[in-house]
Amino acid sequence: MNTFVPNRFLFDFEFPLRFRESPPEIDGSLRGWTDAELIPSLGAIDGLPDYAPVWSCWNERGIYAACRVAGKKKPLRCDPKNFRDGDNFRLCIDTRYSRANKRATRYSRQFFFLPTGGGVRRDQSVAGLGEFAGSREKDVRLPIERIRVASRIEKTGYSLEAFVPVECLPGFDPQEHPHIGFYHMLEDSELGKQYLTVGDELLWYADPSTWATAVLKTS
Repeated sequence: MNTFVPNRFLFDFEFPLRFRESPPEIDGSLRGWTDAELIPSLGAIDGLPDYAPVWSCWNERGIYAACRVAGKKKPLRCDPKNFRDGDNFRLCIDTRYSRANKRATRYSRQFFFLPTGGGVRRDQSVAGLGEFAGSREKDVRLPIERIRVASRIEKTGYSLEAFVPVECLPGFDPQEHPHIGFYHMLEDSELGKQYLTVGDELLWYADPSTWATAVLKTS
């Protein structure tokens, strides 16, 4: 039986993450983001062109990210209690990244963002912390209430912006450890999954060595 190995699995991807002293405002509008903050679009390597642009940048206060999903025909489906089962954007960061680590460490974090589903009316954006399968590290409570997320919903999609502060990034030290693990996953009930390097079949949610490397540069 032939086993399909995605082309992206054969590469170790590394890219610069732009420094922004004055980052875009987190209001869901996407104003202020530029092509310089676009995360490389790698899906075409496997014949799976990305359907949504993803941006990210950083400064000494934390990491910022944004995405724009278009082309939807049905309403969004988001549930904070079961975020994996609907429309969501996930961002994984490892502040002490090493491709030798096959399991998440205390420096590895998975954040999820929903464009809607929060609040009394379930119409507000939501941020939360996901778990890594097989991790041996005891989770330490993080002040996830300090994470900021905002979205704007349209008839055919949505835009979303988020800010993860350093308080939620244990080990974040751009001077001593400028190379960090970086991964994102977009899950859409209509458009499918868009991911940076590998998909579920290669266990990105358990094995950080499958992620890309982002370099925190100041110039």
